[in-house]
Amino acid sequence: MPTNILYISYDGILEPLGQSQVLSYLEKLSKDRFFFLITFEKKEDKNNQQLVNDINLRIKKSKIKWYPLIYHKRPTALATFLDIFYATVLGYWLILRYKLKIIHSRSYVPSVAALILKKISNVKYIFDMRGLWADERIDGGIWNKSSYLYKISKRLEKEFLLNSDVVVCLTKKAVKEIKGFEYLKGKMPIFSVIPTCTDLELFTPILNSTDLKKIKNSFIVGYVGSVGVWYLFDEAIECFKLIKDIEPRSIFHIINKGDHSYIYDCLNNAGIDKNSVLVEEKDHKSVVDAMQLMNVGVFIIKPLYSKIASMPTKLGEFLGCGVPCLCNSGVGDMPEIVNNNKVGVVLKNFSKEEKIKSIDSLFDLILDPNTKYRCRETALRYFSLDEGVKKYNEIYFSLD
Repeated sequence: MPTNILYISYDGILEPLGQSQVLSYLEKLSKDRFFFLITFEKKEDKNNQQLVNDINLRIKKSKIKWYPLIYHKRPTALATFLDIFYATVLGYWLILRYKLKIIHSRSYVPSVAALILKKISNVKYIFDMRGLWADERIDGGIWNKSSYLYKISKRLEKEFLLNSDVVVCLTKKAVKEIKGFEYLKGKMPIFSVIPTCTDLELFTPILNSTDLKKIKNSFIVGYVGSVGVWYLFDEAIECFKLIKDIEPRSIFHIINKGDHSYIYDCLNNAGIDKNSVLVEEKDHKSVVDAMQLMNVGVFIIKPLYSKIASMPTKLGEFLGCGVPCLCNSGVGDMPEIVNNNKVGVVLKNFSKEEKIKSIDSLFDLILDPNTKYRCRETALRYFSLDEGVKKYNEIYFSLD
């Protein structure tokens, strides 16, 4: 009989990320076993009764027992310590009460609790690292390498890797990098690569004839998501300008939450005609509807060290909708996926010459009637939620 799982996520399932990257997986995985899910939810989300009711309704249809804890934000170090303490105490009680044998920990903070629980109860431990978290905080300018928080985090990372039964990474490049860590020689854990997956039953190409006519009558350059921290938004704007030089009908459709003032400042500084831009905030379903009408998706990510372990969720979403992408090198396995499957163009650098050359190649792809089908097939091959669920199940069964 399949073993039941203790799953700890620092992302709350009342948030869109937790719903797509935690709950969506567990709903499918729980067909084979029970999950005892500990999450950290923001107070404002827990106070949204309609949202809580909707999530509870989804959970009742699955074999999931949900234990939502309050996410403590400040003071940072003490708040994080409290969260770890509560997860450890609750997790230990669940292990004893339900005789659980496997912990699946998503990212670093929950892994502190998971590591303690492994030490005291001898459970199997899956370190779902998501990325090089401590290095992301260096690259993001949050910490510096001399800070005690960075040093502690890297020490904990070492313990997670040395004590895990399976390590889950988002990219092959991350696995290659981690396998080069000196302290893992002779103590190499088992690795599994599972990219950030997408619900491809939701992100699909459009079939509606009216919407198909809309695409033919316009040229929509899509930008979806954040414009700060990891993203080079000015580079994306420059790409749009070059696209519009070739296709004057081009509209820059930007879907973003919370940064509209910054976006308009950037567009004004770049001299973009406001009639060529549409900036909106949309709910999850409306984002899908908008992406389906886009001719190309653009996103430029800072090619930093920590990004070798990243796989942008939007890549699978664009491709699932049959939309080719203009992106850049230095980000996980993305360049190989895009280039090898001819589903977009990857900028090798940010020179104007490289952009012009790449955009010319991009239009060749857009004019190819088979590109939409290649995008969809590539999404199914690399980013299918069902494929991700299959890989997680293989891990669980190997530890049963």
